[in-house]
Amino acid sequence: MLTDPSQKYQAAAPVDLPDRQWPSRTLRQAPIWLSTDLRDGNQALFEPMNRERKLRLFHELVRIGFKEIEVGFPAASRIDFETVRHLIDEQLIPEDVTPMVMTQLREDLITATVNSVAGARRVIVHFYNAIAPAWREIVFGMSVAQIVAMVEHHIALFRRLTAAHPETEWILQYSPETFCMAELEVSLEVCNAAIRAWDAGPQRPMIINLPTTVEVSTPNIFADQIEWMDRRLERREYLILSVHPHNDRGTGVACAEQAMLAGAQRVEGCLFGNGERSGNADVVTLALNLYTQGIAPGLDFSDIAAVARIAEECTALPIHPRHPYVGDLVFTAFSGSHQDAIAKGFAAQKTDAPWRVPYLPVDPKDLGRTYDSIVRVNSQSGKGGIAFLLQRDHHITMPRRMQVEFSAIVQTLADASETELSSEQIWDIFQRTYLLPVQEQSGFIYRSHHLSEHEQGERIVLELADAHGNARTVEGWGNGPIAATVAALGLSIRIDSYEERSLGAGSDASAVAIVEAALPAIAGSRFGVGCHANITTASILAVLSVAHRLCTATSAAR
Repeated sequence: MLTDPSQKYQAAAPVDLPDRQWPSRTLRQAPIWLSTDLRDGNQALFEPMNRERKLRLFHELVRIGFKEIEVGFPAASRIDFETVRHLIDEQLIPEDVTPMVMTQLREDLITATVNSVAGARRVIVHFYNAIAPAWREIVFGMSVAQIVAMVEHHIALFRRLTAAHPETEWILQYSPETFCMAELEVSLEVCNAAIRAWDAGPQRPMIINLPTTVEVSTPNIFADQIEWMDRRLERREYLILSVHPHNDRGTGVACAEQAMLAGAQRVEGCLFGNGERSGNADVVTLALNLYTQGIAPGLDFSDIAAVARIAEECTALPIHPRHPYVGDLVFTAFSGSHQDAIAKGFAAQKTDAPWRVPYLPVDPKDLGRTYDSIVRVNSQSGKGGIAFLLQRDHHITMPRRMQVEFSAIVQTLADASETELSSEQIWDIFQRTYLLPVQEQSGFIYRSHHLSEHEQGERIVLELADAHGNARTVEGWGNGPIAATVAALGLSIRIDSYEERSLGAGSDASAVAIVEAALPAIAGSRFGVGCHANITTASILAVLSVAHRLCTATSAAR
C-alpha cells in the first residue's frame, strides 16, 4: 500500500449545504421497498438463477411483503424475458405488487422491454445511463448537453410505445447512474430533463432513483447530496425519490438510513445485500434496524431462518454466520461477561415490558429464532453462560460461588478439546462432577438410609458401598440430616452453605440440594449436589457428593 495515498486517491468533495436538515431528523416510518434480488442480485451470482429459481424467489419476496420487485433485464436476457412473460401471462403477480424491468437508453432495448411487459396491469420501467465525468469523458465521449438530449429522445420514444398499450399503467423510473460521483448541477439538469420529457404529474407517476453506483464517500456526504436534490427537483410533489446504495465502502445500510433522513422515500436493495462487487444495501438489516427502533418495516421476517434458507438455495450464496439478525451465530455469545449479562437480562425481562436484554438488540422470538443457540460455550466462555444453559435446559440454578467453581472445570475441558461444548456435554460434565461420584466412582455410593429422633438429635444409619461393591454401614448424630450425615462419615467437614430447590413443578418434581463444604487439609471449599424426589435424600446425596470431592482433592494435594 502507498504510504501517501493522497497522491493517487482524492477524497470526495463536501456538499455546500450549510443549512442541512437531515442530521436533526428522526426516522418515523419505513420506506417503499424495492427488491432487486432478481436483477442486480442475480447479476452478482457465480451462476445466475434459472427460471425456476427466479420464480421461487419471486414468490418468497411477495410473501415477505414487497410491493415492488425488479424482475429482471428482459431485453438483455432470454431467461428474464421468459420469466417476466410467464408472471404476466399466468397472472402470478398480485394486484398490489408492481414489477419493475430495467433497460439502457437504446431504442431496440426499449422496444423489447415494452414488449416484455405489455399487458401487465401496472409496471415500472427503469431507464438508466451513467452521467459522472469519468464515464462522460472516458467511456462515452459525450458532453452534458448530448446526455440530456439522449435522455429526452429515449423517454419520448418510450411515451410513444406505451401509448399503444393503454391497458397497462406505465410508471417511469429514471436513474442517473453514477449519481454519487457526478456534479450535483449535472445530476439535477439531467433528472429535470427526464421529468419534463415524461411530463410527470398527478396522472403520470415517476420515480427518480439516485444510486451510489460505486461508494466513494462517507454516508453523510451522500445524505447531503440527497437533501440537495430533494430541495431542487422539479415537480417534486409528483415524484417518488428513491435511492439505490451499493456497499463498496461497507456503508450501504448507513447510506440508505441517512438518505431516508434526507428525503428519500424509497430504498432499493437485496435481501441479504447481494449485488455486484461488495453488494447492495441489505434490506433485511435495514428493515430490522427500523424494527428495533419501534418502526414497523412492512416486511415479514417473523421466520427469518426460512427466508435465509430459500435465498441461499436460490442464489447458491451462503449467509455469513455473523450476519446481522440472520446469521447462525448472531444471537450466540461465547464471551463469559456477555453470557452473564444475557442470562441476567432474560431473568429480569417481563413479557409486557420494553425489551432490555443486554447484547440482544431484538428479541430472537420475533424473528422465529429460538433461545437454544444464544449462549454457547468454548474456552472463552464464563460462568454466566454455563449457568444459563444448566438453568434453561436442566433447571439447575447454581449459587454464584458454585458457578465460579464449575466454570473453571468446564473451561479446562474446553481448552483441552479446543472446541465448543454443547449444552448436553456441559450437563454430562456436571453429572460426572457432582452426581455420578456418589453412585459409581467412590467409597460414598449411597444405598439407603434410616433417620430417627433421639435425645442427642437426629440419628442416621447410612448404608454405603464402594466402587467394588463392598458395603458398609455408618451412623451418626446431629441436629439435622446433614449434620448427622457428616458425623456418620467421620470426616472433619465444615458445611458452609446449603440450598435446596425444586426441579420442575408438580407433586412428582425432583428436588436438588446443594451444599458448600470445606476440609482443613485443603484450601478453599467445594460444592456437592444431590438430586432425588425426596428432599432429605437429596440433602444426604449432596453431602456424599461433596465428601467425595473433598477427599479426592485431599489425595491430589499429597
